[in-house]
Amino acid sequence: MSVFNIITLFGGLAMFLYGMRMMGDGLKESSSGALRRIMERVTGTPFKAFLLGLVMTAVIQSSTATIVITSGLVGAGIISLHQSLGIIIGANVGTTVTGQIIRLLDLNSSGTSFLQLFKPSTLAPLALIIGIALIMGKPFKGSDKTGKIVIGFGILFSGLLNMTDAVSTLTETGIIESLFSRLGENPLIGYLIGAGVAFVLQSSSATIGILQAFSTSGQLTFNAIYAVLVGIYLGDCVTTAIVCNIGAKPDAKRVGVVNILFNLSETVLILVGVNLAHRLGLLDGLWHSTVYSGSIANTNTVFNLSCALLMFPLLGVYEKLSLKLVKGETAARANPQQASLQTLDILNPVFLSTPPLALDSCYQVLLEMFRLSRTNITRAFAAVRNYDAKMVEQIRADEENIDHMADRVSNYLVLLSAHIHSERDVEIMNHYYSAISEFERLGDHAINIAECAEGLEQQNMRFSEYALSELDVLHGLIDKILDFTGTAFEKCDIASARHIEPLEEVVDDIVNALKQNHVDRLRQRQCSVLAGTEFLNMLSDIERISDICSNVGVATIARVKPELKHEIHDYVSRLHEGKDEAFNREYQQAHDHYFQLLHVA
Repeated sequence: MSVFNIITLFGGLAMFLYGMRMMGDGLKESSSGALRRIMERVTGTPFKAFLLGLVMTAVIQSSTATIVITSGLVGAGIISLHQSLGIIIGANVGTTVTGQIIRLLDLNSSGTSFLQLFKPSTLAPLALIIGIALIMGKPFKGSDKTGKIVIGFGILFSGLLNMTDAVSTLTETGIIESLFSRLGENPLIGYLIGAGVAFVLQSSSATIGILQAFSTSGQLTFNAIYAVLVGIYLGDCVTTAIVCNIGAKPDAKRVGVVNILFNLSETVLILVGVNLAHRLGLLDGLWHSTVYSGSIANTNTVFNLSCALLMFPLLGVYEKLSLKLVKGETAARANPQQASLQTLDILNPVFLSTPPLALDSCYQVLLEMFRLSRTNITRAFAAVRNYDAKMVEQIRADEENIDHMADRVSNYLVLLSAHIHSERDVEIMNHYYSAISEFERLGDHAINIAECAEGLEQQNMRFSEYALSELDVLHGLIDKILDFTGTAFEKCDIASARHIEPLEEVVDDIVNALKQNHVDRLRQRQCSVLAGTEFLNMLSDIERISDICSNVGVATIARVKPELKHEIHDYVSRLHEGKDEAFNREYQQAHDHYFQLLHVA
């Protein structure tokens, strides 16, 4: 043995850990948003929650990520602490899937031609070739993400192969035999080593993978590794609990506490059960038997699955213990008055390390900002026709919520920017930055219209019925534009986005016509100067609302069609110059329709 063997061992370890991180990050980027939305819906019973936690962890290859996502959703009040319990246990079982993949190391001894394809020595370079082809060739949308996952898989197995090569050299020195024989004599040391390594690496899957790599030496026995496995469970869950506590509410912290309680129970159950079985002679054939990669994977799966089934009836006990250990009120479902501010709880710092989840959180807050702004616009128009002081106060209260949301989501995006590396995520972040200011401005214009209504009320004045009828027509058009704007942003719907621009042009035409009508009424002394000023101010605010909707629509088109990003202004200019037949038709139809309504009014 030489220092070069040690370098090879740790170099292989570095590749293995990086490959696992790369593969996990790619899987999370591809599925985090969808999985979180599934979690919001499929947690009706503990068993469903258990299956969800198992499948989710198997997909994203990280029990820590699953439990952190769960903690964030509990903290935001989207799911309850009780609903999260099954997910936690399922996540601990789902993490064993990685070990079952790594057990392919055992195929190294096989000479069957078909099985040769599944050997790590074949899979590693094959995965790297496919991965780089997907990234560089980009044969389909999202191929770069798929390529990242496949390359991560290839790097993971390349690291494993380097580690096993180094282990084979160390085997000749007797170091491995000496080390693991001592672990077999003293399970406590093995337990502490497993816990310590899992805590440092922040991954039970990675730690078990390292143990599987060492198993290729042929010198690991069951009595030497079972305590190490149990220690790994505890070390990993401590890391998860720490992450769940970052800036978290009591119920979110309780998720991490339940995970620790479950894993402590699991370690006690396994240690007592295995040693009792050994003393009764039930494990004589297994105790000193040599274990390889597949044996370790199977042992890990049996341990976790058995404990999950045995302790599943104790979910209520874990919940009560977590409530006693973590003081603070249990989160309640938000009522309509609290819903807006509670939405901000989803901007959880624990999501920052997984940009798709963090961006999805921002998206949820932006949807709520748009909803509030649109509701305020409707209320403001209603206050103009039938003034209601309480309604105006509600508009002001919701406007404060909108401003607060804008500040919070802006600050969250600033923090998130340090974690974003993919071009797609950068584009989404930029889109959300622009949406923040646009939705906030929508709320500002709603306030302006409400204050016009308030000013008229204070002066004991009203618009003429004719002017109110004109505003009703304009409100109907604005409402239709807001429909398309909401759909365009919420679903990235380019068809809805394209409907906004011709209608915005019609708004401009109507505003100009109403201004001229107003001047005529002033000349005929059918309207007071003060009421006329408020009317013109309202028209300006309405025009600005349609402009904002146009901006949102154009930004949506640019996001869906990145090739238009640098020529979006030319695109809009071509529309207004009449160079697009579809735009011209829709504009003319809307123009004729709404001007006909004006004449009727």
